[in-house]
Amino acid sequence: MQDLEIKDAQLIFNAVWHNLVQKYGHHGLRFPKEIIWLNGAPGSGKGTQTRFIMEFRDLTAGPIVVSDLLTSPEAEKIKDAGGMVGDSEVVTLVFEELLKSKYESGVVVDGFPRTKVQVECLKLLYQAVSSLRLEFYQTSLQQKFPKPIFHIMVLFVDERESVARQMFRGRQIRQHNEKVRASGVGELKRERATDLDDATARRRYRTFKEGTYEALKDLRQIFHYHYIHAHGSIEEVEERILRELRYQSSLELGEKTFDVLRVIPVSGEIVLHARQDLVNRLDRYAEEQPQLLASVIQIIRVKFMPIILRHAISGKAQINSENALFHDPLALQILLDVFSERGYHTTIDVRKVEVPERVDLKTGAILLAVKRIYKFQVRYAGSEIRRG
Repeated sequence: MQDLEIKDAQLIFNAVWHNLVQKYGHHGLRFPKEIIWLNGAPGSGKGTQTRFIMEFRDLTAGPIVVSDLLTSPEAEKIKDAGGMVGDSEVVTLVFEELLKSKYESGVVVDGFPRTKVQVECLKLLYQAVSSLRLEFYQTSLQQKFPKPIFHIMVLFVDERESVARQMFRGRQIRQHNEKVRASGVGELKRERATDLDDATARRRYRTFKEGTYEALKDLRQIFHYHYIHAHGSIEEVEERILRELRYQSSLELGEKTFDVLRVIPVSGEIVLHARQDLVNRLDRYAEEQPQLLASVIQIIRVKFMPIILRHAISGKAQINSENALFHDPLALQILLDVFSERGYHTTIDVRKVEVPERVDLKTGAILLAVKRIYKFQVRYAGSEIRRG
């Protein structure tokens, strides 16, 4: 299922991105420098806290509220039932809105991403915006393509609190509208079906908890991730948000520092396709170097594995070899790849040692030969011994 969602996200993102390039050109895809992707349980106070977040981050443009972008009759019907509009439509509307010049310095996006597909599209957006920065780096447009900063902020309350707040909001809006109708003074507020029915409010919460909340967890290791406990007073929640944003602000690199460091790839970029690259290399060895591959595997089986098995408790084995096969650098690479594919972590240290080879009969001098000793360290998960 996850692979299917990733594939769907790639298709949706590629279509949306292609349309944006066609409409604006690469030079026109100027996304905000900082985007705070704000999500939260129904009734967690996103609308209340948005202004506070904007003031702290000095964001002057109003927030992008995704539910407000979805104004079609079909979308309204889905929202009133506590559901969510299709990913393709949401991604298109959000990305298009982000390109407006008023958001250049930064913006809060309320209500995106909410599904696993949208989460994957967000990852792809970050990669694409980072690529644009590289494309226009050291050009006249460099300042228009700053380093993107993505924050994921989640305001969380439990189901009981969420339903209670939704019902309270519904009663307030209904009382307000009754006064407006009776007096003819003021404007009517929209009454949400989810704020008027307990079962619908619970369904809306579970849609968030089982869909949005679970999907957002995937972003914790990639972007600045702020999980905010939203129970308590407005002031208490504001203080928690303040602590989170202050801490993350202290970790952000300046533009010049980032530009100096950018030549070193981020570890996540290296490991992203590492497994597939490993598989491709092993397949290539089998096709192009079958004899060498077989020889390396034979050495591993006969020489290495008995030693590794004897050290199964510690999970670390040291193996020395003088086999001439390893004079070929490709043989060493094959050995590393084979062990990696099998789940071992292996390092190699090559030592050169001078050893007596023969005596010069004329001079009596001892002639030395250089011998290579290959020291392999193989690490793996050791066995835990139960101690009584």
